[in-house]
Amino acid sequence: MNENHARTGWVWVTVALVLALGLIGAAWIVTGGIVKIKAAANTITVTGSAKQEIKSDLIVWNGTFTATSPQLSDAYALLKSSHDKVRAYLVSQGIAEKDLIFSSISTMINRVILPNGTYTNQIESYTLTQQVEIRSREVDKITELSRSATELINQGVEFQSNPPQYFYTKIADLKVKMLSLATKDAFARAEQIATNAGSRVGALRFAKMGVFQITPLYSNIIADYGVNDTSSLEKEITSVVTCSFEIRE
Repeated sequence: MNENHARTGWVWVTVALVLALGLIGAAWIVTGGIVKIKAAANTITVTGSAKQEIKSDLIVWNGTFTATSPQLSDAYALLKSSHDKVRAYLVSQGIAEKDLIFSSISTMINRVILPNGTYTNQIESYTLTQQVEIRSREVDKITELSRSATELINQGVEFQSNPPQYFYTKIADLKVKMLSLATKDAFARAEQIATNAGSRVGALRFAKMGVFQITPLYSNIIADYGVNDTSSLEKEITSVVTCSFEIRE
């Protein structure tokens, strides 16, 4: 093994140790924690980054249906009818009954409003509301269902389909990989700068992990506290690591 290979291997061992320490204190580091090694007089500080496209593998979707009537018992009967229609429709679309999560019923009292806009104590009607939720790995199927479920309106159901939420369940493992790639990028940048200046990269002196940005594909949205997009099926994860390396003549 020549000197350059030995030096590079030693640097990577140091980087691995720093990242390992960082992962042990993840709760601290994720908010901008810093890992420091003994300061050096001649150092170079670079920022490395890594990006990867991901497709969500879990979808959470819910729809809301309501019923209104002057009598509470009638409103409940209407909502029960809507509940049965919603269940039958979703099952007909290939959703297992065990995967349907119905919320408790919420009740809103609608009071009579006078012509001047003043609310009275007289009850005009009752509005009952219930939600149905689906969590599934069949992302494409439920995405299509979220768009077609308003067909229930044709059955007399006051139904509103809410935008789905998309998640990537392997994000923890991916973050470790992305940190490694971002650190390699930082080292490569440092090497390029040092080589152009006629120097060599030595030991890692300082490492700071930035927040992760999980954004819609092709988006330029960033935030100091990180972004965790749940509105998009396809996303991009970005990791950033700032490193300081010793510079040797």
